Amino acid sequence: MSTIETRTLEAPGVALAYDVRGDLRSGETVLMLIGSPMGAAGFASLASHFPDRPVVTYDPRGVERSVRTDDAQVSTTEEHADDLHRLIDAVGTGPVDVFASSGGAVNGLALVARHPEQVRTLVAHEPPLSNLLPDREVLAAAAEDIHSTYLARGSGHAMAKFIRLVMQEGEFPADYLDQPEPDPAMFGMSADDDGRRDDPLLGQDPGSTTIYQPDFESLAAASTRIVLAAGVESASQMTGRAAAAVAAHLSQGLTLFPSHHAGFLDGEYGRRGEPDAFGARLREVLGY
Repeated sequence: MSTIETRTLEAPGVALAYDVRGDLRSGETVLMLIGSPMGAAGFASLASHFPDRPVVTYDPRGVERSVRTDDAQVSTTEEHADDLHRLIDAVGTGPVDVFASSGGAVNGLALVARHPEQVRTLVAHEPPLSNLLPDREVLAAAAEDIHSTYLARGSGHAMAKFIRLVMQEGEFPADYLDQPEPDPAMFGMSADDDGRRDDPLLGQDPGSTTIYQPDFESLAAASTRIVLAAGVESASQMTGRAAAAVAAHLSQGLTLFPSHHAGFLDGEYGRRGEPDAFGARLREVLGY
C-alpha cells in the first residue's frame, strides 16, 4: 500500500488539505479523485485500486480539514474550480486525470472550461445539475425545502428528505412536495435536533451547485477528454439524469459504471457500493 503524505496549500480564504499517495516523480500521470462536499476520506477505497500511479485527494474548502479562514458561509463552484487549478499547479506534474464525483463533477467541469490544459481526462460521475432537467422547478423547490428543514429542525429530518429526493426514480411529479414527510427512523436516523448547523451538505445554499450553468461552448472546444458517467442503478435518478443531460449537450453518450451514485465507496461514510468492480471500470475508462 502506498504511503500517504498530507500537505497544505494556502489559498484565498482557506488552507486546503490534500493527500498524496505514491511518487509524484514516477513519470506516471497523476490521478486526482475529487468530490464535493465529500472530502478525501471518501476516496480511500477507490485510491487503493491505483497502486501503480500517484493519486491525489483533497478536502474542498469548508469541508473537514480545509477550514475556511474568511467569513464566507457558502463556497461557490467557481471558488472550487480555482482551488483545483491551484492544487494541480502545486502538484507540479503537468496535466492530470480527474475522477470527479457528485458536486466534485460540477467543479471538475468548471475547471476544464477554464483550464483545459491542466486535465488530460475528466470522468464526471453524476454531477447534480438539476437546472438542466425538465423538472428543474420542482427540484429547486425540494432542495430549498431540505435546506429550510435543516435550519429549522436539524439534520435528521432534512437528511431523510434528501435521501428520498436522491432515490426518486424518473422525473419528479409537480405535487412531489405534497406527499407526507419521511420519518428519519426509516433511514436509521434520529429525529432529535442536536443543535448543530455545520453540515457541509445540508447547510450549503441549495442552489450553489445545482443551478451552476456549465460553459458548454468551452467544454466542447477543450483539449480535455470528457467522460460523463452514471451508475447502472442510479441512471434514472436525478444525478444520473443530470449526467445524461450534460452528455447530450456535449453530443456524447453516457458511460455506465457499476452500482449507484456512491458505487466506489466501501463503507466510507456508512455507504457501500461495488468498489472492486467500480475501480476496474474506472481503470478501463481511463485506459490504464
